[in-house]
Amino acid sequence: MMVSAPAGAYRAVMTNHVAVWIDHREARVIEFHPDSAGESTVSAPPHNDHHKHTRGQEGLKEHPEDVKRFFHQLASTLQGVEELLIVGPGSAKLEFSRYLHTHDRLLEAKVIGIETVDHPSDAQVAALAKTHFKKAARMA
Repeated sequence: MMVSAPAGAYRAVMTNHVAVWIDHREARVIEFHPDSAGESTVSAPPHNDHHKHTRGQEGLKEHPEDVKRFFHQLASTLQGVEELLIVGPGSAKLEFSRYLHTHDRLLEAKVIGIETVDHPSDAQVAALAKTHFKKAARMA
């Protein structure tokens, strides 16, 4: 069952295994449970062209504080996870990883992998995540 939370909603994650597909527009948070999966979306602030700075490979115009708020909101949503896989098509996944390194070392320690993927289906994200979660379990 896939559930989408309202844009910008803070929500506590109550599972051990989470994958995040992220770009500069949104982050899809996919929680894996023993018999199901749930999805929510954290949206980046809307883009407008007034006093914005060009950033990232996608060529989006963003204000640096918009990105920081987006990453803060996403990190808040992910509190409580045990294992986190970060995937995405461009530089946002690496920028989020750097944000965690600077602002949330506890969550950073939960990251088990960072992968470049374009726009995968939910099933493709699930398969990639399960592979990473199994590898992490074998290494423990």
